[in-house]
Amino acid sequence: MSWETLAFATGFLVVAIGAFSLLYPLRWIGIKTRAIALLTMAVGFLVVALVAAMVDSYLVYLGLAVAFLGFVSLLKPVRFLFIPTRRRALLVFGSGLLLSIGISLLPYHEKKAGTAPTKMDEWMPRWQVGERHTIAIAASPERVFAAIHDVRADEIVLFRTLTAIRRCGQDGPENILNAPDQKPLLDVATETTFVLLDNDVPREIVIGSVIAAPRAERTSGRPGPALFRKALPPGVILATMNFLVTPNQTGSTVATETRVYANTPAALRRFGVYWRLIHPGSDLIRRMWLRAIAQRAEKSQTR
Repeated sequence: MSWETLAFATGFLVVAIGAFSLLYPLRWIGIKTRAIALLTMAVGFLVVALVAAMVDSYLVYLGLAVAFLGFVSLLKPVRFLFIPTRRRALLVFGSGLLLSIGISLLPYHEKKAGTAPTKMDEWMPRWQVGERHTIAIAASPERVFAAIHDVRADEIVLFRTLTAIRRCGQDGPENILNAPDQKPLLDVATETTFVLLDNDVPREIVIGSVIAAPRAERTSGRPGPALFRKALPPGVILATMNFLVTPNQTGSTVATETRVYANTPAALRRFGVYWRLIHPGSDLIRRMWLRAIAQRAEKSQTR
């Protein structure tokens, strides 16, 4: 078991203990009140956020949770949380809202590709927002690369639930957030809102998408790879995602990275607010996606 898995398990265990103590305080471990139970849950989620490198998203949601408790206390003061009056409830509500908004608007800084170039580095050498995940798989790079191409949405745990939340439960055209079960997810992506940028078998695949653009750019047809090479008008936000396969002593290591580049401060600021809200769900989808790839590749390896 890796340290990261152990840390995640510890964090979620602390959250579960706090949640249980809301119903039945576990006095024998020091959780004597529901206020301490809520604090325990907050500490557990903080551990998870630290391991996943998304403390900013944690603080945004903590602020929203505090604001919610303050709002509830405006209707009926929640005395067990030391909010005995509506005046204090208003202070709690405002403080939570300020924390959430303030963290949402924190600036992102530009990053640049390192000294070990990949196809991803060639397509997006600069970016401001992103995430990266890795997994070790007991299968050859060829088997892993095939699994990356073949994994379907119904093989990824919680994918349906998280993407339904992302699109607010609304139905719509087929795309990566509304993928059919019996079709490879990468095929769905590259046939709808993403474009295939590189397919370096059996090492790396890179796809890209336009997240936001001025109206003239949006109406100029489906974007192609050339869009990622040319100068763009202000207000464009581009995203790239890759799967990078490298051999190791027991099989392969797979890394998936997402990078987002906004070419104006205003566009970056808008996307930054959005990203800090969706980052927890995005993080979980990427982790479950890698696990689905591992399961498919290792199953094919043993045949």
